[in-house]
Amino acid sequence: MERRHLGRTGLRVSRIGLGTLSWARGGGVSGAADRAGHSGRHESYEQHDQHFQNAAEQLKAFWEAGGTLVDTADVYGDGEAEYLLGRLMRDYVPRRDLVVATKAGSVPDPDRRFDCSRGHLLAALDASLDRLGTDHVDLWQVHAWDPYTPLEETLQALDTAVSSGRARYAGVSNYSGWQLAKAGTWQLAAPGGRHPLASTQMEYSLLQRGIERELLPAARDLGVGLLPSSPLGRGVLTGKYRQPGPPPTGSRGADERLAPFVEPYLDETAGRIVDAVAIAADGLALPPLQVALAWVRDRPGVVAPIVGARTSEQLAEALSVEGLSLPDEIRAALDDVSAPVHRYPDHDWSEL
Repeated sequence: MERRHLGRTGLRVSRIGLGTLSWARGGGVSGAADRAGHSGRHESYEQHDQHFQNAAEQLKAFWEAGGTLVDTADVYGDGEAEYLLGRLMRDYVPRRDLVVATKAGSVPDPDRRFDCSRGHLLAALDASLDRLGTDHVDLWQVHAWDPYTPLEETLQALDTAVSSGRARYAGVSNYSGWQLAKAGTWQLAAPGGRHPLASTQMEYSLLQRGIERELLPAARDLGVGLLPSSPLGRGVLTGKYRQPGPPPTGSRGADERLAPFVEPYLDETAGRIVDAVAIAADGLALPPLQVALAWVRDRPGVVAPIVGARTSEQLAEALSVEGLSLPDEIRAALDDVSAPVHRYPDHDWSEL
C-alpha cells in the first residue's frame, strides 16, 4: 500500500487507516483498571469469542495488505479496543510494523464531556500505553476541544508527551477551523520549544464536506495532515440503505443504539449523492464503497481515511481500493453533486 507523509512531518503512514471503534464491545476494560487484573477474563474471550477473532482477522489482513496506520482511543469500549490492539501486536502483528494512533480527552462525565487538562491527558496517555503494551504511541491526539481548559495547557501536555518519548507525534481531533488555526499557530510560534501539530482527524466524505469551508484550508496552510473519519458517510455511501423499507439486518441503521448516528445521512440530499455514487460504480463495475472511498482518499490535504469495518470481509473490500484511481469525469461529477454550499464569510474573498 502506498504511503504518505503525515502533514509536514517525516512520519509516513499507509494511505488507508484501520479504525478500531467496532472492536469494542459493551463495557470493556476500565481506563483506570490494572490490566493484569483483567488478564483471566481476556484470555477466556480471546480463546473463545468471535469478537476477538474478528479483530485479529482484520488487523492481520490490514497488515498483509501493507497497511500501517491503526487508529484507536482510550474510550473505545472503555479501553477495550486498546487492550485488544496490544494483545494483537504481541501475538499476531509486530508492533514495529504499525503506526499506532490513539486519542485522549473524552470522559464519562454527565457534566463535562471532555477533560483536556494536563493532569487528565498525561494520566490517560500512561493508561493507554499500559493497555497497548508499548512504551510509546506514534501519534497521540486530543479527542476534542475542551472549553474549560486553557488551550496552552492542553498543548503543553502534547509537548510533554512528545518530549518525554511517550508519543512520537501529536495531533488534534474534532477541532473547528478557528480552533485548529489557533492551536496550530501557537505550536509554530516558538520553534524548537513546541512541537508542531502533525494531524487533525475529522469526519469527511461525499456526504459531509463541511470541513472544506475553513478547517481544511487551515490544515493545509499549517502543514497539518487530515485523517478523515467516517469516509463512507457512516456506512450510507455503501448503498445499503437505498432500498425502501427498514434498514438491513445487522447494519448500524437497524441497531437501536446506532440508528441516530446514521439517520442524519438518510435525507433527500444524501439520497441524490448516494444515487450518483451508485451510478458511477455501475459504470466502473465496482462496488459503491470503493468509489466513495477512492474519492475521499485522493482529495487535496487528505493523508489517510480511517476505515472502521464490522467484518474482515468489509475491510477486504475497502482495502481493494488501493489500485483504483477514479476517472477525472467521474470525480468531477461527484464533486458537483456533493458540493457544499459556501456563503459569506466562507469564501476566500481574495480570489473572487
